Amino acid sequence: MAKSLCSISYELNRQIGVLINRSGNITHIIIGSSQSILIPELENFPIGKKPLRGLRYIHTHLNRELPDREDISDLRLLRFDILAVLTNEKGFPEDIHTVYLLPYGKEKQFEVLSSKFNSFRLNFKEFISNLEAEMDRARVIDTMDNRERALLISVSNAPKYILEEHMEELEQLAESTDLIVIDKIVQRVKEINPKYLMGEGKLRELIIKAMDMGVTLLVFDQNLTPSQIKAITDMTEVKVIDRSQLILDIFAKRAHSRDGKVQVELAQLRYMLPRLTGKGTAMSRLAGGIGGRGPGETKLEVDRRRINERIHHLEVELKKLNLARQQRKKRRKELSIPIVSIIGYTNAGKSTLLNALTKSSVFVEDKMFATLDTSSRRLKFPEERELIITDTVGFIRDLPDDLVSAFKATLEELEDASLLIHLVDISNPYFENHIDAVNRILRELGLDTKPVILVFNKADKLTPLEVQQICNRYHAIGISAIDKKTVLPLIDIIQNKIWEEKTFSVVHEY
Repeated sequence: MAKSLCSISYELNRQIGVLINRSGNITHIIIGSSQSILIPELENFPIGKKPLRGLRYIHTHLNRELPDREDISDLRLLRFDILAVLTNEKGFPEDIHTVYLLPYGKEKQFEVLSSKFNSFRLNFKEFISNLEAEMDRARVIDTMDNRERALLISVSNAPKYILEEHMEELEQLAESTDLIVIDKIVQRVKEINPKYLMGEGKLRELIIKAMDMGVTLLVFDQNLTPSQIKAITDMTEVKVIDRSQLILDIFAKRAHSRDGKVQVELAQLRYMLPRLTGKGTAMSRLAGGIGGRGPGETKLEVDRRRINERIHHLEVELKKLNLARQQRKKRRKELSIPIVSIIGYTNAGKSTLLNALTKSSVFVEDKMFATLDTSSRRLKFPEERELIITDTVGFIRDLPDDLVSAFKATLEELEDASLLIHLVDISNPYFENHIDAVNRILRELGLDTKPVILVFNKADKLTPLEVQQICNRYHAIGISAIDKKTVLPLIDIIQNKIWEEKTFSVVHEY
């Protein structure tokens, strides 16, 4: 085979390459130029969670060159088992230079070995078996764990403390969707690269590092434009998502009610539509017959049309669900039952507080967006008084526009609330930013004029003096929702606000 490659390469004055799988079968024959070879897409040989692709790449060089930078880049980005360069003397194989990757953590990333072709010997099966086993050990990864392994990336010109806060939140979001976080990369830049966020060389090195560590998913904290996603995914086969897509994925997993499922799917489709990419006529659905010749309707156009049809269908269904909500709202008005809504940043403990106030058992978990569906429970008082307490979806900074739009119908229920309980996790070091984020969303929804009780939760995680100082500064009350005794003063405050303050005369309209 080497003789044939060198002979043809010499005759055509072009580099010739072959790709060989582990069974010893040739999968591709590639003809390049005199200087380089363009390797085709290898979608039939995905990398997956294995350290190497399972393909050997052997090609010729015309002028006795050693493996060059392009060869090394191909080896590292495409994860070949081994790369070999054949040099020839008038069409006969002379030298062979083999290059292979080394396990992650070694001082060198790859090894180059050179020898005369006639003296070259390599037991490939034994070699590749030992190399992969060593790579798996270096990764320190449980190969039986099928969860996605993520590298979290933040590229910004914001101050360092803001980047750290945002990265910490991104890690919590990743854990909430059951990702294994392998590493976190924070890069401060003077100017954002409009195509790649960071420099192309830096991104290439980052992708290679991710593949060395066994990463299967790159998660960017910044919301990527459709062109940025395309540019980055063109450089790597590792999946690429941004913060918005991560939040949408969490919502898709956690939505259980029909309302929630429809809203999440609608948001996902609206997010996906501008990010669809096609590959021209190669992916066309050909149409035969008179008037149907030519490329026909491309798969990209079909996908877009189907998504638009699905969006229309979901919007119609959402209107029907909204009508049902309006009917429930009308019944509540007729019964004259006031509504108190618990709002706050995600994972502030809203569901736990609802359980404490109403002695119910709404699902609770210490994760961001553990519950998405609105829960309503009755809270009864003496003198035959009662009110409805609702637990709303958690807020978060920079909530994707598509998500805000989709959940607007649910958040409209806040308009009927006589009182809002703004719950804040006092143990979170960034709670002030969380308060600002929630207030900003309330302003965007036109709900900033509603009466609000500011309540600091998880007071058991701080000293009583610290809690008192913070509460005094914000004119708030401190509680621990898991300790129902601390919630009793809040019940009294709610009762006084609803039935004794004149500013709440709107209650009587229900």
